[in-house]
Amino acid sequence: MATYPIPVFHYKVSWNNQDIGFSDVSGLTQETQVIEYRDGLMSGTTVALKRPGLKKVNNITLKRGIVEKNNDLFNWFNNNGAPNVERRDITISLLNDEGNPVMFWVITQAWPVKCEGPGLKATGNEIAIESIELAHEGLSMKTT
Repeated sequence: MATYPIPVFHYKVSWNNQDIGFSDVSGLTQETQVIEYRDGLMSGTTVALKRPGLKKVNNITLKRGIVEKNNDLFNWFNNNGAPNVERRDITISLLNDEGNPVMFWVITQAWPVKCEGPGLKATGNEIAIESIELAHEGLSMKTT
């Protein structure tokens, strides 16, 4: 039996024990900052030593088509004034052909930092897309 890579179009986004439909998820990126170090005894031609520093995570962006009478993303964004920020843990699941999760990304303590409506134009025929950008305090990846 052949093994094939999993396609990117079969996934789900969940928070508060509820699946939320999004057409695009981006920003599942994390990196370790590099600390370069040289001491006074190293010669001028010596390459600096490199050590791992702090981990850094990007903001997550979620996009979806606008549905009539559904302002939940906009309301979440507008109801988040300091110091009362509503934070949510979010799970993004990559699904196989049978709809079973194969890989999870768990985003902890996410809160909206940007909410964007669609670009409107009289000659357009595209679907109206809204997006929300989320800051968060952690991104972990798990496989089943």
